[in-house]
Amino acid sequence: MKISVYHTPESTPEGQIPDCAVVIDVLRATTTIATALSAGAESVRAFSDINLLLTESESLSSDKRLRLGERGGKKVESCDMGNSPLDCTPQVVKDKQLFISTTNGTRALQRVQDANVVVTGAMINLGAVVDFLAGKNPENVWLVGSGWEGGYSLEDTVCAGAIASRLIEDYNIEMIGNDEVISAIALYQQWQKDLVKLFTFASHGQRLLRLNLVDDLKYCAQTNIIDTLPIQQQKGSLLFKAQ
Repeated sequence: MKISVYHTPESTPEGQIPDCAVVIDVLRATTTIATALSAGAESVRAFSDINLLLTESESLSSDKRLRLGERGGKKVESCDMGNSPLDCTPQVVKDKQLFISTTNGTRALQRVQDANVVVTGAMINLGAVVDFLAGKNPENVWLVGSGWEGGYSLEDTVCAGAIASRLIEDYNIEMIGNDEVISAIALYQQWQKDLVKLFTFASHGQRLLRLNLVDDLKYCAQTNIIDTLPIQQQKGSLLFKAQ
C-alpha cells in the first residue's frame, strides 16, 4: 500500500485517480455523514449545487428524505438542516435518505468520485477507516482533505495523519507516497491528546465558535466513537451507505 496525503482536492495530481480514496472533512461533512449513517440513515447523497440537490430530492416524499445544506458554516434556508452531526439523531434520520451539500466536502468527493473505492473518514470513525484499508490493502491510497475554499486546514490534515500513523505503526506499511504524509503524522503526534484545542486554533474551528457551535467542534474532535464506514456505492455516484 502506497499512502499519499493531499491537503485539498485542488492539490491532487491532475489526470490521476487512486485505487482507493479517503475523503476527509472533519469540520464537518464527513463527520456528519458517518454520524447519520451510524444513526440509521438509509443513505447520504452529496451535491455541490444546492439547486440540483433540491431538484433531485423532489423524487422522494418529504417523510422519506432530509435536505442538509451548509454554506460558510450556516444552514441553507431552503434545506431542512444544516451540517451539524449533532442534529443527526436516530429520531431524525433513521430510514431516511439524506441529500447534503456543503462548502468544502462535496468538492473533495467530486474530485475522487471515479476511484475504484471511495470512503469518507473523520476522527469519530478513525478505526473503521484504518481497519478497512488494512483489510482491502489497495495498492494506491489517497487521503484527501477538503480544506477551506481551496486552502489548507489543520483538522483534515491531523485526521489524515492519524490514519497514516496507525496504518504504518499497526500494519508495518512503509510505502510513503509524498512528504505530506510525514508532516501530517507529525501534526497528529503533536496534538493527538488535545484535538479540541487544535481545532479551536483552526480557521474553520474559529468560524464554528463564532457561530456558537462549540459542541459541534468538541464532537468532531472525538476519536473512534463509532465504527461506521461510509462507502460510495458506485463510481461517480456520490451516494454513500454504511459499510
